[in-house]
Amino acid sequence: MYAAHHFSVHGPKLTPTDIIVPGKPLRDHRVTLGAGHEGCFRTRLGELNKHRAPRMQVSQKTLLGASQTLTELLNRDAVQVELIPEKKGLFLKHVEYQITSRRFRASVCRRYSDFDVFHELLLQRFPYRMVPALPPKQMLKGVLAAVSEREFIEGRRRALRRFINLVAQHPVLSEDELLKTFLTFGGSDVQHKLREAFRRSGDEFTTCKIAGQAKEYLPPDAQGQFASSRELIHNILNLFHGLRDRAERMAARSKGNATDLLMFGRELSTVGSDAWPVPPLALASSNWGTLRHSLKGLSVEFALLADRAAQQGRREEDDVVEKLDFFLDLLRSYKDLSERPWHQQILQKHTNARKQTVNNMIQPRDPVSVEQLKSRIAQQEDAILTAELRCHFSLLCLHQETQLVFKYLQMTAHILGALINSQIQGHREMSEVWNDLHPKLSCLFGSSNGTSSTRTPAGEHPTPVTLVPN
Repeated sequence: MYAAHHFSVHGPKLTPTDIIVPGKPLRDHRVTLGAGHEGCFRTRLGELNKHRAPRMQVSQKTLLGASQTLTELLNRDAVQVELIPEKKGLFLKHVEYQITSRRFRASVCRRYSDFDVFHELLLQRFPYRMVPALPPKQMLKGVLAAVSEREFIEGRRRALRRFINLVAQHPVLSEDELLKTFLTFGGSDVQHKLREAFRRSGDEFTTCKIAGQAKEYLPPDAQGQFASSRELIHNILNLFHGLRDRAERMAARSKGNATDLLMFGRELSTVGSDAWPVPPLALASSNWGTLRHSLKGLSVEFALLADRAAQQGRREEDDVVEKLDFFLDLLRSYKDLSERPWHQQILQKHTNARKQTVNNMIQPRDPVSVEQLKSRIAQQEDAILTAELRCHFSLLCLHQETQLVFKYLQMTAHILGALINSQIQGHREMSEVWNDLHPKLSCLFGSSNGTSSTRTPAGEHPTPVTLVPN
């Protein structure tokens, strides 16, 4: 190599278990200098071995959470987010939310800015996990004409509820102090409390017990499996966007049907309330006068039909559209994670550390700078090792998150079941009101068309009421 400044670095091969005690060098660094200069430095390897934890006997299935069912994940917690009617603030008004956690048995008040800080800290604490996005704080420009402020606030409340439930049901995020603080702290400055909790912990890599062993739990072709899974999940995301749009239109049609039925009943009432006298010719050829007054009473049944249709629309919105939105938020968070540039940043740091180590090796030295050289090389090797372990840990987290998404794919059955149940209940309730209305129509027009007024038993098709002019 270099005659005047020849040296080499020797050390044992690294294993993932060599990272156990943070802040302590992990290798037996030895620097040998040519031209009669020889020196060596060692880390406290013996002391490290005393503190080294035994290899964790954890199966890959248990480690990756594959033993948990979807029902267990969904039942981990159920967080309610309700709007507090009053807008707080002396000059600038803001909305507050009542957050109630079933798991922690706590109820606290939170503002949107509290959610914002919580979300920001989650991204820093768990850079390699799915962290759902927050809804926009304010109404986007141009949306005000299509959506009222009340509708926007209600949509944001639903989105915040989905966000906090996705976090509260996540196998890793749900066990962190950040979530517990957010759901239980009743003091006046929850944002300061959240930042304190983050400062005590740092990001997940620095606190995870198996961070140094992540490579051992990765499948042989982790990168290839991730690429194929990412493509499949992105495809599913696009398809479920279409399903969600169709379900939303179904709910909107049910609400529109409720409006039409109510207006139809009011129009009948208007016809029945008409005070215009019936001419003698009409009295002689028909019973229009009697029928006209009878129509006024039918508005009650049509108002009941409108109420049933409105309930159907709310069921479709709450049970079907909301479940689809929940699932889409999960898929979007996975898409955001897969597109996050953290993996490239880790590799770039790893490459820069290696280049810096090489540059340190070939620089000329005098006896005074030998100790500085040793320290720089040790720091660079630690940086390289940390980058390698962090890279393996990030891939393990990504592998776990991919498995979690596939676990949530079973929600498709829940969504279809909710749709079927809502349709069955809605049609049954509407049918009951129509069946009650049928004999009344038969009585009204029985004298003119001979239709029987017998009530149709449940489950049988009623005889159609036909109007035949006299």
